Amino acid sequence: MQANTEAATVNDASADNAGNLFQQIKSQLAEYLTNPEMLIDVAQSLLLAVLIFWIGKRVAQFVSNMTGKGLAKSGNEVILVNFIKSVIYYIILAAVVVMALGQVGVQTTSLIAVMGAAGLAIGLALKDSLSNLASGVMLVLTRPFKKGDFVEVAGTAGKVTELKLFSTILHSPDNKELIIPNGQITSDVITNYTTEAKRRIDLVIGVNYEDDIKVAKQILLDTISNHPAVLADPAPGVMLKNLGASSVDFNVRPWVKTEDYWMVYGELMEQIKLNIEAGGCSFPYPQQDVHLHQVVQPEK
Repeated sequence: MQANTEAATVNDASADNAGNLFQQIKSQLAEYLTNPEMLIDVAQSLLLAVLIFWIGKRVAQFVSNMTGKGLAKSGNEVILVNFIKSVIYYIILAAVVVMALGQVGVQTTSLIAVMGAAGLAIGLALKDSLSNLASGVMLVLTRPFKKGDFVEVAGTAGKVTELKLFSTILHSPDNKELIIPNGQITSDVITNYTTEAKRRIDLVIGVNYEDDIKVAKQILLDTISNHPAVLADPAPGVMLKNLGASSVDFNVRPWVKTEDYWMVYGELMEQIKLNIEAGGCSFPYPQQDVHLHQVVQPEK
């Protein structure tokens, strides 16, 4: 409610400034039409204003392009380069327009006031979008992820396909397109699964209490060590984790290349089951002992 009131106040101020500027231009045109000699001066001023605008526009384009090339050579993201180029171009172009209008006799003070009030009104009306814009710039500058990374952001996981100024586009493992506002990403934890070259697979494997835990541990260690995609450095490890209610649980932790994670995960789960059973051990089922007591009613 407060933001709407502020925006309405700014709009009223902008309308008043625009009205004053229009009245000023109208009075000057009337003065020029009543004095033929002034028309020549107006034509010259107008021609000079057009020349200023023509040259200024090209200067703005040149400066923005040179800035973009410099940023690109420095290895900056394309989205940041394009954003800065656009900002520089429109700032210079706005200054050129003010200079050109001043050349034809328009008081630039009123024009600047109109532009400032309009900019403030737009900012208040689009504060959420501007927040996403600022977050998009921060993501480009800090680079927590890049195109092709598999990330978890704002409670959603997927592969990054595009980073825009206002939103980030992911593709989920089942090939759904996910569009996430940048503001939600920067305000939450960002988990990047593909930044590092290696990942550890964490498995919890339980065996029966009746099994020899040394034999079970060796079977698990041999299984993960013999897989061709499991890395020797860091060395894979197996350790007793927990004496559970119905099983003895082991932590099984092999290291693999990041791109091999899910392939090795599935193959190890299958091979562990086969090797555990072949080695004489077994996987327990959840068990619960039920004790029945017979209640003897006393004789009357």
